[in-house]
Amino acid sequence: MGPYCIDSQPATRRFPQIESASPAPFSSGFLAAHPHSPSGSTATKGRSRLSARELLHLLAIPPAPPPEMTAAAGTSLCPVGHRGDGGKMAAAGSLDRSFVELSGAERERPRHFREFTVCSIGTANAVAGASKYSESAGGFYYGESGKLFSVTRNRFIHWKTSGDTLELVEESLDVNLLNNAVRLKFQNCNVLPGGVYVSETQNHVIILILTNQTVHRLLLPHPSRMYRSELVVESQMQSIFTDIGKVDFTDPCNYQLIPAVPGISPNSTTSTAWLSSDGEALFALPCASGGIFVLKLPPYDIPGVVSVVELKQSSVMQRLLTGWMPTAIRGDQSPSDRPLSLAVHCVEHDAFIFALCQDHKLRMWSYKEQMCLMVADMLEYVPVKKDLRLTSGTGHKLRLAYSPAMGLYLGIYMHAPKRGQFCIFQLVSTESNRYSLDHISSLFTSQETLIDFALTSTDIWALWHDAENQTVVKYINFEHNVAGQWNPVFMQPLPEEEIVIRADQDPREMYLQSLFTPGQFTNEALCKALQIFCRGTERNLDLSWSELKKEVTLAVESELQGSVTEYEFSQEAFRNLQQEFWCKFYACCLQYQEALSHPLALHLNPHTNMVCLLKKGYLSFLVSSSLVDHLYLLPYENLLTEDETTISDDVDIARDVLCLIKCLRLIGESVTMDMSVTMETSCYNLQSPEKAAEQILEDMITIDVENMMEDICSKLQEIRNPIHAIGLLLREMDYETEVEMEKGFNPAQPLNIRMNLSQLYGSSTAGYIVCRAVHKIASTRFLICRDLLVLQQLLVRLGDAVIWGAGQLFQAQQDLLHRTAPLLLSYHLIKWGSECLATDVPLDTLESNLQHLSVLELTDSGALMANRFVSSPQTIVELFFQEVARKHIISHLFSQPKAPLNQTGLNWPEMITAITSYLLQLLWPSNPGCLFLECLMGNCQYVQLQEYIQLLQPWCQVNVGSCRFMLGRCYLVTGEGQKALECFCQAASEVGKEEFLDRLIRSEDGEIVSTPRLQYYDKVLRLLDVVGLPELVIQLATSAITEAGDDWKSQATLRTCIFKHHLDLGHNSQAYEALTQISDSSRQLDCLRQLVVVLCERSQLQDLVEFPYVNLHNEVVGIIESRARAVDLMTHNYYELLYAFHIYRHNYRKAGTVMFEYGMRLGREVRTLWGLEKQGNCYLAALNCLRLIRPEYAWIVQPASGAVYDRPGTSPKRNHDLAFTNRQIEILELEDLEKECSLARIRLTLAQHDPSAVAVAGSASAEEMVTLLVQAGLFDTAISLCQTFKLPLTPVFEGLAFKCIKLQFGGEAAQGEAWAWLAANQLSSVITTKESSATDEAWRLLSTYLERYKVQNNLYHHCVINKLLSHGVPLPNWLINSYKKVDAAELLRLYLNYDLLEEAVDLVSEYVDAVLGKGHQYFGIEFPLSATAPLVWLPYSSIDQLLHALGENSANSHNIALSQKILDKLEDYQQKVDKATRDLLYRRTL
Repeated sequence: MGPYCIDSQPATRRFPQIESASPAPFSSGFLAAHPHSPSGSTATKGRSRLSARELLHLLAIPPAPPPEMTAAAGTSLCPVGHRGDGGKMAAAGSLDRSFVELSGAERERPRHFREFTVCSIGTANAVAGASKYSESAGGFYYGESGKLFSVTRNRFIHWKTSGDTLELVEESLDVNLLNNAVRLKFQNCNVLPGGVYVSETQNHVIILILTNQTVHRLLLPHPSRMYRSELVVESQMQSIFTDIGKVDFTDPCNYQLIPAVPGISPNSTTSTAWLSSDGEALFALPCASGGIFVLKLPPYDIPGVVSVVELKQSSVMQRLLTGWMPTAIRGDQSPSDRPLSLAVHCVEHDAFIFALCQDHKLRMWSYKEQMCLMVADMLEYVPVKKDLRLTSGTGHKLRLAYSPAMGLYLGIYMHAPKRGQFCIFQLVSTESNRYSLDHISSLFTSQETLIDFALTSTDIWALWHDAENQTVVKYINFEHNVAGQWNPVFMQPLPEEEIVIRADQDPREMYLQSLFTPGQFTNEALCKALQIFCRGTERNLDLSWSELKKEVTLAVESELQGSVTEYEFSQEAFRNLQQEFWCKFYACCLQYQEALSHPLALHLNPHTNMVCLLKKGYLSFLVSSSLVDHLYLLPYENLLTEDETTISDDVDIARDVLCLIKCLRLIGESVTMDMSVTMETSCYNLQSPEKAAEQILEDMITIDVENMMEDICSKLQEIRNPIHAIGLLLREMDYETEVEMEKGFNPAQPLNIRMNLSQLYGSSTAGYIVCRAVHKIASTRFLICRDLLVLQQLLVRLGDAVIWGAGQLFQAQQDLLHRTAPLLLSYHLIKWGSECLATDVPLDTLESNLQHLSVLELTDSGALMANRFVSSPQTIVELFFQEVARKHIISHLFSQPKAPLNQTGLNWPEMITAITSYLLQLLWPSNPGCLFLECLMGNCQYVQLQEYIQLLQPWCQVNVGSCRFMLGRCYLVTGEGQKALECFCQAASEVGKEEFLDRLIRSEDGEIVSTPRLQYYDKVLRLLDVVGLPELVIQLATSAITEAGDDWKSQATLRTCIFKHHLDLGHNSQAYEALTQISDSSRQLDCLRQLVVVLCERSQLQDLVEFPYVNLHNEVVGIIESRARAVDLMTHNYYELLYAFHIYRHNYRKAGTVMFEYGMRLGREVRTLWGLEKQGNCYLAALNCLRLIRPEYAWIVQPASGAVYDRPGTSPKRNHDLAFTNRQIEILELEDLEKECSLARIRLTLAQHDPSAVAVAGSASAEEMVTLLVQAGLFDTAISLCQTFKLPLTPVFEGLAFKCIKLQFGGEAAQGEAWAWLAANQLSSVITTKESSATDEAWRLLSTYLERYKVQNNLYHHCVINKLLSHGVPLPNWLINSYKKVDAAELLRLYLNYDLLEEAVDLVSEYVDAVLGKGHQYFGIEFPLSATAPLVWLPYSSIDQLLHALGENSANSHNIALSQKILDKLEDYQQKVDKATRDLLYRRTL
């Protein structure tokens, strides 16, 4: 018993008498009598019956609706009445009424076989192909394939033989196996049909192969030894065939020739092989002379001798391989004991070999005892055996089945022309080691050709080809059956032979649709057809599904164009030609598909009860069908003999259901292709199914040529309560449930169990099979619902009086109509999804989608995670099952185990039925969850999702909001933003009502910060923001504001959002308006700051300046000031913005302050010529601003040098939050600004003259600028600056004197450089007769300055002479003469200071002479010494110092002479002074 609550006994499906309030998905019955149904047991007793012809007459009269019925009742598609309250579909028991074939063919690239050639040594001279064998196939299941926690769970091997080729494939339903297909070619040998036998040991999988000349043993690693852990968690694993290339096929230990004596029987096709308990490989073959011989290979790891044992009734002979006898003496032996079919059963240290021989006898041999233990004549169990006894048996088959509880069963098929018989025996052992057969059952069949059959301890599965070469599979319980009635398997039909193309359809599109619809054609069939169709053309056939479609289109179109000989075609002629070529290719595909669908064998796994059909080109699986599908698909003759007790315990209900099914079958047979297309088209085009059913009924009545309507009406008369029966059938087919499936595995289970279960049925093969099962159910149920709708329209047309004789049940009929229509549309939608291919998704699209989902905070949902490319041509249902649904279903199945999981076995029919049922629940449109839609959205299947929702929305009112939201996402991806916005707004009304939308608005921390709808709007706004649709964000946020009401925080958030996106779009006025409406001051300030920054970056300053800023003026100013002081002046100019802002508002003093600060920063931070120019303009602007103000207010505040700008280490790019600290306030008036303007101009002048000075000029003070100007030679400018700032000119004269000195002693280079700065000064024009040098011009400039700028004490002469003397430069005469006029005494002192004694002596002499009247005009002496002149004087102190200096060196005669000269002059002077003094005194006395 499994944990999924399935009864291990065969289930008997019935219509229970009592409904279940909450039906379990695996209840054994499903159709229940509704306790509230108007049909009672007494309601039918008095019912009048009309003949079928009378009913037909009534069909011509359209029914009139009762007075109480409204018009809406006839058109509504909404579900009416109770749904989902009937019993749900029961899981099949271990055996079911019928099975359905599902193809497991790969639709991707053809399976890649790795090819190996087996060279058979010693057979090179053999005639190749001496024996031609038919193709065969077989399978092997691992012993633990049915255990839940085994590495080999759901894993098996199957093979196919054809001539000299053996193809081996390992399959798994849980993981995708890599390198799982190999093709072995045996040189000069043909593989015997069925000559492949697989066994497993603890460490190895051993494959025994028999050809017509050799036997082989292949040792491969067992899966349990290939992986480090028994825990299977990968989605891909290596197959046991991965390392088959390392096998040495010619190893003598594992390869042996079949000896010529005793020799294999010619044309024999049977064989058997097994492993002994000691590891020996034994091969049993028919002997050429009759009987059996067994070839034994020693264990692979133990050296030994190959031996042959011949088993015959007359003798037992054993020969060693080393001593073969060329001939043997044998008694006459009839070949009648040549085996037709061999089988072996191993017991302990022996093996029983069973041989069904040509003489119709079954012989049982003991290999250990080498004797025949039993002979049984099978003709004793054949009723008509006279003809058979006279002929040799052909076509007999033998199968064994062992059950530890029941022992060994033997299944024998006795073939006879046009008939066959199965005999089932049980081997019975008696005393003295004697054995006999206990006959269990004999089953007869009329099929012609038995391909294969399989035996279990309870059933026979048989595979035939009938007279029309159609595959037939049936099974039967050989002990418990009703009159030998075989249970059918509904085989997958081949694609339609002809495709009907309407006039409005394109032939190419219709043929491509049919060729590439999932489940129609295999990749291999299409590739082979393409190869034949394009004969002579090299084509790559290793193509994916989409590539193959392109190649097919290209090939057919090329052939079509190649056949055209005319230049002009009519449209009709071209259409006919196109249809001809496509039909030709289609027929070729059909031929290969039919060939690949040829069955070869049955493969049955008794551990899991899984039955597979091995075909030439692919593998198909048999899955159980539900009772409804079983009854509808059952052949009509079987339906007549169907046991009513298997349907319901209530015989009346069972009969009504059977009669209803017969009516539906009759309707289905009457529906033509055009009628069927009418219904499908109406569903796809969202038209009313009731109208389509009514039209189909009209057409059926019109073209009723076989009186089918009469038969239908006759069957209707047999139904006691048709309304009730239809209601029961509808409830059975309805998968609606109000209980949502659990998500995820039970956390209480251990991690290893959860990880192991997470891989269950995780392979692509299992996913494909499950989804094909869903497609088969949906297709069948769609037909049932279609026929039900037609039948209900027939009932409506017949009217109440005919059925009931009362008017109150007409409404019940209408209710059923409106319940059937959504059911039909639901199955149509699931069927469409099972055929709709998923599209490949590029990685960048997946990443973009993941980003969007992360914004929605949905990335933790398993339904939304897309981790890889979608594998084309996977359908969207397969995608959903593999990515999402499978884990949900498996976790749900094993969430509450009733038995320990480690004791759990897997039952394939039960599991596939349960999984399919739950998958249908997840896909059911009217169920609350919408995982399917989420999966499509998460895997970027937008086109498919959009079409799905469009097919769903008009009639399904469940998950409306979720659908609208996802449709909105589709529109976003396709660029239809306005449609997306409409969908998002429509979905808002459903927030709080649907699970997906609730999960969407759920915050990560679980806190609810606003109303659900506002949370929804917030998520959508984020999504639109990430996608980049600001217009839609504004529209949605504006709509959401009305929802916010009094929630001021939400309103502030929304208005902030509106502001942001208006600003992004450049809607400045709307952004400002939104800003003013933000109630949160902090948010408003942030937005205001953003507005300022963005508009500045965009240079949209006019808008920024002209906005009124009501109640926000100071904030704006503060923001702009902060930004101005925070950013680099070279990137953004916030100062000019602030200046314009103040000017616009006539605040001139603040404007002047701003520009002055701007100029200061330019000087400090922008050390460029542009910066100096800008600085001058800034100061001019500030000056102009102050001139516009009344004088008493014409002042500004200047930050002191200790402000933040001059802090050490402070970057010019400061944070805007920095404030001035330790401010030293200085008031600047108009005069101060004029000075700064002058200084700024001079800085610019200096920078223009000397670019190297730019770096220091910007922030230099007036004193520093004088020095810089002097250095640059701009003496006129320096003097002007000194005069402006009232600075002494001393630095100017000293600098010019120094330059004169340099020129005096410089070379030609210095002369050339001097002209540059000399030209920058205004030189007085002097007419000269000789060419003037730069030195002369410099001295002349100095002379001019000395004459022009005279000061008290002749300071400038002094400093010039001092500068010259300090550098040892002789004083020019003009300078001496000039200074003699103003201050000869000071000149004498300078001479003394620099020890110029001789010059001092000369000066004293001249000075004394001048005083005495000789050259007095050269010393500036107006009146020389006389009695009448003013007093004169001599610098006696300086003269004394000179005399002292001369007298210090008495040894120097020159000094003595100079000293004497002075003394003489002084003496002369003294005499004249004395005379003048006496004259003066004399004059005074007069």
